Amino acid sequence: MPHIRPVSDLRNNFTDISRIVHETAEPVFLTKNGYGDMVVMSMEAFERFQFESEVYFKLKEAEQEAQLTNARYSHKEIFDELKAKLASKVKTGNV
Repeated sequence: MPHIRPVSDLRNNFTDISRIVHETAEPVFLTKNGYGDMVVMSMEAFERFQFESEVYFKLKEAEQEAQLTNARYSHKEIFDELKAKLASKVKTGNV
């Protein structure tokens, strides 16, 4: 169940809101005049949200690219190419 509080609680009950976002790792939704206004979340939850959004975006990008081509690669081909690139960077000192 989402935590919904009036925006005035941010000023009047900051410690309680801080405790909630850290203990539950869930956001607190703040309302102003009965309408949604802001979302407060812990730094850890925000970073997780950003990471998950980035992963979702990359997967969506890969899915769209896969629809445009029939080329498919095995995990061995991918890792062999990555190892070769890494070895090249190590050899030139660009790591």
